[in-house]
Amino acid sequence: MCANFGSHDTTGTCALDRVFAALQNRVSLLRWARNILMSKISIVIIGGTGFVGTQIAAELTSRGHRLNLLTRRRERKRQVLMLPTLTLNDADVHDSRALNEALAGADVVISMAGILHETHRGDFDKVHADLPGKIVDACCENKVPRLLHIGALGAQNNAPSAYLRSKAKGEAAIEAGAKRGLNTTVFRPSVVFGPRDDFINRFAELLAMIPIALPLACPGARLAPVFVGDVANAIANSIKDKRTFGQTYNLCGPEQMSLLEIVRLIARISGNQRTIVPLNNILSMLQAQVLQRLTGKLFTMDNYRSLQVDSVCDRDDLATLGVQAHGLEAIVPTYLGSHSRQENLGRFRAHASRD
Repeated sequence: MCANFGSHDTTGTCALDRVFAALQNRVSLLRWARNILMSKISIVIIGGTGFVGTQIAAELTSRGHRLNLLTRRRERKRQVLMLPTLTLNDADVHDSRALNEALAGADVVISMAGILHETHRGDFDKVHADLPGKIVDACCENKVPRLLHIGALGAQNNAPSAYLRSKAKGEAAIEAGAKRGLNTTVFRPSVVFGPRDDFINRFAELLAMIPIALPLACPGARLAPVFVGDVANAIANSIKDKRTFGQTYNLCGPEQMSLLEIVRLIARISGNQRTIVPLNNILSMLQAQVLQRLTGKLFTMDNYRSLQVDSVCDRDDLATLGVQAHGLEAIVPTYLGSHSRQENLGRFRAHASRD
């Protein structure tokens, strides 16, 4: 358990406990500083086998860091083993004992587990709120001095969606860890795009599959799409930077756009020009109620509620972290290009069966 240096207990036993805990923390910090100077940081990533996580892992391994990615399905994530200095280990991160064992000896932990849809009621809180609390406890138990966490832009306790409310609870757990002595940093990205994303590519697939018109829910939702490479660089830059300790950074791309503007851009770049029909609120909710019952859950009522909150930034935190933001126009043509209807239908079906 992390030492509570704000305690006024003056008994001899408690005083000795505080001294012992302080010495342990000093040893952990010295070990961390030594490893930084040697550029051999041991990093554990929780939730790092998806689209964003693998990009972060690639950036960190390129900088010579040693990575341990935790997953419950190692056999399905073997592609990340191609990265040097990376190991992939089976671990049930929701089990406190297994999590404690997995974090032993780590210099840095990156918490980024996340889901967009619930399979069972309460899944959002389990993954976004309860798990960060367990990670904080395990970091404290193992004297891990550094914890980075990826939250979500727009996360608030009174947010309209369960997704955003659960993300706010997770960020609160990380803040509580900072009060217990952890050096924490929280990153709150807008929607993330890049090769193999489930945002730009998903709309490109839909546009290719639908022959005439695409009915678009929440067309006026405001987003600032951020390139996954910029997110990875920002996180990698912050690991050694003490100025980021205790800070929260909102990560956005250079453009603020409506969802309608983004989908029109995707149609133009992909070569799949279609009529896009903006839906009003009532029809948007109706679409969500229908699609959330289908395999793959392309769009749910909770997604609809999340889109009622603007996902934009009022400052350039990427620049603060030494990263120049890349916009959609600069990046999307490099990986989207022009896809045939049949190619995108195949990708769409693969997404549906995977989800």
